[in-house]
Amino acid sequence: MVTVSQPIPKTNGGAPRSVSVLGSTGSVGCNTVELLLHRRNDFYIEAMTANRNVELLIRQARELKPRLAVVGDADRYQELKDGLSGSGIEAAAGREAVIAAAARKTDWIMAAIVGAAGLAPTLEAVKRGAIVALANKECLVSAGDLMVNEVARCAATLVPVDSEHSAIYQVFDFDEAENVERIILTASGGPFRTMSAAAMASVTPEQAVAHPNWSMGAKISVDSATMMNKGLEMIEAYHLFPIEEDQIDVLVHPQSVIHSLVEYSDGSVLAQLGAPDMRTPIAFALSWPKRMAAPSRRLELEKIGTLTFEAPDPEKFPALGLARHALKSGGSAPTILNAANEVAVQSFLDRRIGFLDIARVVEQTMTAAEARSLNCLDDVQDCDGEARRIAGDFVTACQQRP
Repeated sequence: MVTVSQPIPKTNGGAPRSVSVLGSTGSVGCNTVELLLHRRNDFYIEAMTANRNVELLIRQARELKPRLAVVGDADRYQELKDGLSGSGIEAAAGREAVIAAAARKTDWIMAAIVGAAGLAPTLEAVKRGAIVALANKECLVSAGDLMVNEVARCAATLVPVDSEHSAIYQVFDFDEAENVERIILTASGGPFRTMSAAAMASVTPEQAVAHPNWSMGAKISVDSATMMNKGLEMIEAYHLFPIEEDQIDVLVHPQSVIHSLVEYSDGSVLAQLGAPDMRTPIAFALSWPKRMAAPSRRLELEKIGTLTFEAPDPEKFPALGLARHALKSGGSAPTILNAANEVAVQSFLDRRIGFLDIARVVEQTMTAAEARSLNCLDDVQDCDGEARRIAGDFVTACQQRP
């Protein structure tokens, strides 16, 4: 097992911290932009990227005034260039331009491109030895060993942005890692926690993206509804912290107040609490190793009154077991899991398959795809592509069922 070691604080001598935001128009990206605007004198913006939402990218860029704005969809270059006309902001477009934006020198970079598409840009940022605020689960799920090996080789620092991993990061004693017995990832249980499996068969995309506590993008919201997000987070935690697979547990906590816990050998359990507001973990990452004032919601326990907990139901939420199996299997298994899940979730959002078909497509793909070792980014991308093709075939088979 290769893990990210205890971080070494980096400072910029009191000058404004230079930052780039990859995926600025997504949920995490928008929250990051809000925080940057809130403390605009503390930060200098080098680059911002988006996939297709060029209208929002133009508005963000005109507010934050980065040196460079990039849209991943090359067909929207002229629209971006025209929208930034007279601003002095350089415009670029296309996948290679996004990767080049990640390679530009900055102190800190937000890696918030959703899905496997974020892997190459994030690796590019790691190679610069930057502080990388990691909001992309798939980087560590699809290419965990490759990613953390590059982090170590390039003396980069990963600061997790997921609320669960940020919570663990804040209470994990890296100097006493041998005394950590387990980490406990908390899960809200999603919108279907109390629904029967039979009823879940007919849920709609609109129901699945209506998360009870968090405001997130569609893909992440569906992952929460299937609990695949927690499975991906188990794999991510394995690479972020010096622990073994059997030291990672999941606990359903519907109020989303305790974001995760670390249990030590003396029986102490340390937890990080906060209102369910992504601005809190983003602010922690943005100002690390210090803390900054942020406009996040404040936690009022006296109003909440009661915190409850329960074990996840493995029968209703088989995605957890699939992710655990992928983590134990290692090699290409997590890459296959992630690729198949991305295909299945998008197919559900497109109304091509049902909600329960998501886990079925992932399981079928994991069984059918060839296991392999992953030694470089090309290996990861080849495995990812093969798994997507196989998953697509199973999606088609689902559609053809009577």
